[in-house]
Amino acid sequence: MESQILVFLFFVLTLSIFLGFELISKVPATLHTPLMSGANAISGITIVGAILSAGGEGNQTSQLLGAAAVLFATINVVGGYYVTDRMLGMFKKKEAPTPGGAA
Repeated sequence: MESQILVFLFFVLTLSIFLGFELISKVPATLHTPLMSGANAISGITIVGAILSAGGEGNQTSQLLGAAAVLFATINVVGGYYVTDRMLGMFKKKEAPTPGGAA
């Protein structure tokens, strides 16, 4: 029974990797920044679930895995917003240089 569950989970993982690659490769470059911002917002939900897992009634292993999930989800969200901010900064107009050099 347990081997059937592992095969099913492996199938779901493989299918999600393939589907994710196909979806992301079809997104035009102009939509990457908004898509990334939306993905970062959804990743915030992962933090809530990880906090619930870390603070839940369970054995020490599940609490340690929950704490690790909180850490990695937080790094993902903060890093994602940082990259999004840098990408949006590329679209800002640059200031015109002042005539006559530095003032």
